[in-house]
Amino acid sequence: QVQLVESGGGSVQTGGSLSLSCAASGLTDSVTCMGWFRQAPGKEREAVAGLWISATRVSSEIYYADSVKGRFTITADNAKNTMYLQINNLKPEDTAKYYCAAVSPRSLSGGYCYGFTEWGTSANWGKGTQVTVSS
Repeated sequence: QVQLVESGGGSVQTGGSLSLSCAASGLTDSVTCMGWFRQAPGKEREAVAGLWISATRVSSEIYYADSVKGRFTITADNAKNTMYLQINNLKPEDTAKYYCAAVSPRSLSGGYCYGFTEWGTSANWGKGTQVTVSS
């Protein structure tokens, strides 16, 4: 059973930084798509960054939402099954609950990790960590 545990959220002022972590256990596929999502009150959940990992490597192909490019950096340590999200230059509009998710590409159309609309029903999700940015 896949379990995902996020950590690292908090409250910061505009321009501040946070580092989020997602520890995954129970991953059994040879390749796992992993991603960070966020959901603000009254808004739909959105994908902010994604990559895939295998036993031997982390993908060089990385996805970022346009709204976070240049400020967010997603990385992973495949040996530790841990994914990270470095968030710099935080803005009030980044305030949201941030979720980690993992899914097998076999569960996605064409095995494409970055078709995020399919993740909702197929992926495993963490419980989330709150990020609050004050102006």
